[in-house]
Amino acid sequence: MELNMLYRDSHILLIRKPAGIPSQPDPSGQPDLLTALQDLYPTTSLVHRLDTPTGGVMVFGLSPKATAKLCGLVQDHTAFRKEYLAVLSAPLAEQEGRMTDFLFHDKQKNKAFVTDGKRKGSKEAVLDYRVLATLPDGHTLVRVCLHTGRTHQIRIQFASRGLPLVGDGKYGSREKSPFIGLWAYRLSFPHPITGREITATATPDTEALPWCLFHDQIVTQ
Repeated sequence: MELNMLYRDSHILLIRKPAGIPSQPDPSGQPDLLTALQDLYPTTSLVHRLDTPTGGVMVFGLSPKATAKLCGLVQDHTAFRKEYLAVLSAPLAEQEGRMTDFLFHDKQKNKAFVTDGKRKGSKEAVLDYRVLATLPDGHTLVRVCLHTGRTHQIRIQFASRGLPLVGDGKYGSREKSPFIGLWAYRLSFPHPITGREITATATPDTEALPWCLFHDQIVTQ
């Protein structure tokens, strides 16, 4: 597995996760990112995940103190800020907005569902989005900022509004692809030891998101 490291010191490691690779060991038995990193740096610890079909920026802990603090930061979405690029199957009526839902994650099916909030185990999910471009093929490129971190949150919140991510057959896309139109573009957080603000970005590649060309003027807006 080719590893694209974005930053490393004695406490943390930032890496560009390839799309299609599990973040950690799973029942599929595929080579996973955590194991590959532990072969190089045995103290590497997982503090958050990206879904297997999603690529982009991830941070790992390299020391016990940093890992513990990062695990706490992940729960604070004002401090641990995640931004994604998503390719939707159709245009959005509003150029920007907020989506708020209650989601239930069925662990047996590994699938999330929107609920009325009364179902036991349902959790509130909030995201902001902004349209960056309407693409020639009718798809829409949006930037998404997460305020909560629910399983498959971006995928199901858009899909529940008739806007599945391109290639995401699990949530209603009819377009076949080994990848889905989702990329973890930017990650920002205070360094767990020094407190210095860390921001890392990773521009998606056309192999993972073949439905459009990403240009600097789009992703940096």
